[in-house]
Amino acid sequence: MKRGIYIVANDKVIENAIALLNSIRLFDQEVPVYLIPFNDEYHQVLETLHRLHQVELFPDLALLERITNRVGEIFDRDFLKLPNKMRKLATWFGVLDEFLYIDTDIVVFDKIADTLNHLSECDFFCCDYHYSSEGLRNIFSEIVKDTIFTPEALQDVFNSGFWGSRRGVISEEQLYDVLKDCAQHREYFDFSQGVTDQPILNYLILKCFDRRMNLVKPPENAPGSWAGSKHFENRQYVLYDRAQKLKYLHWAGISIRPGAPYWDVWEHYRYLHEPETALWRKFSRFIPFANR
Repeated sequence: MKRGIYIVANDKVIENAIALLNSIRLFDQEVPVYLIPFNDEYHQVLETLHRLHQVELFPDLALLERITNRVGEIFDRDFLKLPNKMRKLATWFGVLDEFLYIDTDIVVFDKIADTLNHLSECDFFCCDYHYSSEGLRNIFSEIVKDTIFTPEALQDVFNSGFWGSRRGVISEEQLYDVLKDCAQHREYFDFSQGVTDQPILNYLILKCFDRRMNLVKPPENAPGSWAGSKHFENRQYVLYDRAQKLKYLHWAGISIRPGAPYWDVWEHYRYLHEPETALWRKFSRFIPFANR
């Protein structure tokens, strides 16, 4: 059985991708990582991540094109503006038997592939407090309550930036059937804040995956992960929620730049293997702008 990690990236997010992979490899030198190109502008990020961390290109580019084209055919552009955002759906038909999907605006604080052990108990898992903090916001409209999903099912909504599953739990035809259902019911979804794949992915999981788990719920009781939470404690660039070490930190909806929450944590992992650059960046903060 082959386990590993998928990311979606292009050259535009190369800095975030380096930070993410630096953090993954700090705790795990062996886990396979595959890059799913967001578009054709991915050669720089692939070359860099392959050289630094042995990241491989998703081997079935024809599958990616097929899924992207089908998504473009199923959804009107005024419904789903970026079909490429749905390329993460290819993970169910890739080379990994069990996999994590991780957005590039994340850094991890542990041997993160070990979370795949939970697939002995489920077919899909996530690890976030979206429902507790946001409810259905950025996922569903109120119309789905009771009519489409039960209140219990809706407590399983999740952020689409970090999750795990296994190959073959659904077929391509099942996937397209669910997407067609979504396309016919725009009123089910909340796209008001500019999200794209998250509402559709949640609909797919709640419809097709009965054996699902959120690791923040009992018995795992994992800590939070959102960079907008201000109470995390930084212990040598590993964050803690009170006494619990975070599995990962996600800057969902937050631009990662100087002044952003936990910027020092992101900067640490981005320049983890570039000590001279890290030292210069730290020193330059104390140089008056006019003298730079």
